[in-house]
Amino acid sequence: MKRLPYPILLVALLALNLFVFLLHIGLGQFTITPWEVAASLIGAGNAEHDFIVHTLRLPRAVLGFMTGAGLAVSGALLQGFTRNPLASPGVLGLNAGAAAAAVLVIVAFTDVPIAWLPFAAFAGAVLVAACSYVLAWRDGMSSIRLVLIGIGIAAVCQALITILLTYGQIRSVSQATIWMTGSLYGKGWEHFTPYWPWFVASMLLAFTLTRQLDVLALGDELAGGLGIRLELKRFLIILASVGLAASSVAVVGTVSFVGLMAPHLARSFTGVSHARLLPAAALVGGLIVLAADLLGRTLLAPTEIPCGLLTAIIGGPYFLYLLRRQKAS
Repeated sequence: MKRLPYPILLVALLALNLFVFLLHIGLGQFTITPWEVAASLIGAGNAEHDFIVHTLRLPRAVLGFMTGAGLAVSGALLQGFTRNPLASPGVLGLNAGAAAAAVLVIVAFTDVPIAWLPFAAFAGAVLVAACSYVLAWRDGMSSIRLVLIGIGIAAVCQALITILLTYGQIRSVSQATIWMTGSLYGKGWEHFTPYWPWFVASMLLAFTLTRQLDVLALGDELAGGLGIRLELKRFLIILASVGLAASSVAVVGTVSFVGLMAPHLARSFTGVSHARLLPAAALVGGLIVLAADLLGRTLLAPTEIPCGLLTAIIGGPYFLYLLRRQKAS
């Protein structure tokens, strides 16, 4: 299949994201046309539209896009770092570690402000990443060992979550259960405020590492021969990946498979260069979560389906397809 020129691809993805973004804000119990949404966003709307757009729906759409973009770039970093196409924040246990720490805060420390959730999720994801890296190290790093150990640690985290939910208070358990389904329901600017610094810092760090990721893809020996400080670069790549995955999980809950699907879809249009891959993956990931949340809100309205369930329904078969394709190759 002939690829689009890269600038045209980015413009097409931006246009598609903008279209879904306007639909996401406009559709709902009170429908607003995309033109009216755009007018409200630039300050030319009426008071009723301004309240619905700016107070109720805009923060949810912004958080949806940022969550998808963060998970996608986190997955692209892990796939490049491990040179394993099956690597993603979910498969390596980062999502589960962040979720376990966040559920611990919700269930066991009910008086803790919501602003502390990103810190707890970050700590949980860092702990899982450190354990996976140490356990996978045996005279060098094996991506297969890293994936298998990540899957095992994710299972342990899931067991810990089950224990917390079993013995927690009913109100806290209900709150944690809703959070874990990966839903943007009820998200507002109060959730955006503690989230954006983590997102921006981690994303900036990720985009400074594109050249190192390209060199690491050549193999450790060649990368070391080219002057790359392997352990430092690995640490920074993991730090950026954990920051993006953990902050996303802390805000929305566990949204599965976005970090696996989006980099693969973007790579089929951009090739292997990470300078081209990361922006495209961010736009694809944002589009996936925005579209999933839009479908979840409108398919069975007024009942909402969490966007995390929809991405899991799509991502599960896609993961099996990747497994089958890798086995064949």
